[in-house]
Amino acid sequence: MVNVLLAHDLLWGLTPAQLSADTPAWAVESISLGQPVVIRRAMTTPGHVAVGVRGASREQRYATSMPVAAIQRRVRPEDLCYVEPHRDLPALQALSHLRPLLDASGWSWGVSGSAGFELASGIEALHERSDLDLILRTPQPLDRLRARDLLRQLDTSVCAVDMQLQTPFGAVALREWAGSARRVLLKDDLQARLVSDPWQPSLEQVA
Repeated sequence: MVNVLLAHDLLWGLTPAQLSADTPAWAVESISLGQPVVIRRAMTTPGHVAVGVRGASREQRYATSMPVAAIQRRVRPEDLCYVEPHRDLPALQALSHLRPLLDASGWSWGVSGSAGFELASGIEALHERSDLDLILRTPQPLDRLRARDLLRQLDTSVCAVDMQLQTPFGAVALREWAGSARRVLLKDDLQARLVSDPWQPSLEQVA
């Protein structure tokens, strides 16, 4: 059970009064309508959590922070695995198709991105060409051969599937880890860096 706030969690409780004066009007409107914000990977001041606000278009993404004390509700990606969708779109069809595979993987998994936002909020965020964004909690290493096998199965879906592996030291794209590059891009709260092993602490930096 995850008991701490983590990237991709959706939060309710942020109010327009807590936004800065230069916040875009569309972001203020989204918050005024009671839409959730999503935790992002970034450092922030004590007592706050870094979050992102979604708008109606893909280009409308606004980074801000939220007081932890203001959180009224939290939904984790894992909470969305079995939510019944209200629309029949490729991303949601892919989720239904992949659910048995992911359940059998032995790892904890969840739904993020537009699919997660729609399933959690009921607000239509997906379209016919949307990818399905998934996370896989991998506290222990996932070897690259198994990663390639998993990617092959994800690639049989009716839409593109983007999975992030959540390691103790950050997040790495499954597609990168399943590739042939010696180093892969690992994202944590401070930076993105190239590492050879996403499950080991490293000082390797992106050039």
